[in-house]
Amino acid sequence: MNFKEKAVMFIATGCFIGKIPFAPGTFGSFAGILLCFTLSKTSTLVAIICIILFIIFSIWIANDAEKILKRKDPGCIVIDEIAGMAVTLIGLPFNVFYVASGFIIFRVLDITKPFPIRYIEKRISGGAGIVLDDIAAGIAANVFLRLIFFLFPIS
Repeated sequence: MNFKEKAVMFIATGCFIGKIPFAPGTFGSFAGILLCFTLSKTSTLVAIICIILFIIFSIWIANDAEKILKRKDPGCIVIDEIAGMAVTLIGLPFNVFYVASGFIIFRVLDITKPFPIRYIEKRISGGAGIVLDDIAAGIAANVFLRLIFFLFPIS
């Protein structure tokens, strides 16, 4: 592996978090919480712009990583979970209730892949397919969080 490939794999695996032999997606989602914390210190508009740029970057990195590994959507690529968690928590308060609830909802959606998440995963190939199903799970999780905390506000 040359330097560029090593750099791509380092980024795609979330600083090698994706190399953890069990539940790499779950650990990748934990890494996404760090990005969410950083973005919580900015305005919502800045956070949205950063997340959009991160999603585009993630698609490019995931596409290259998939080619390097010569496998479709390998589990060690966790940059998609990081992006999905960022979408899950965008525009919401960064506190233990939202983060824990968002993490659980996102993981359930990412693992079970209800419609349209599985449809996106199956129909779109390459880096876009790797990342966009997690973005769909993140959007759904964000909507669920907003609904839950609207119906059951925390004081």
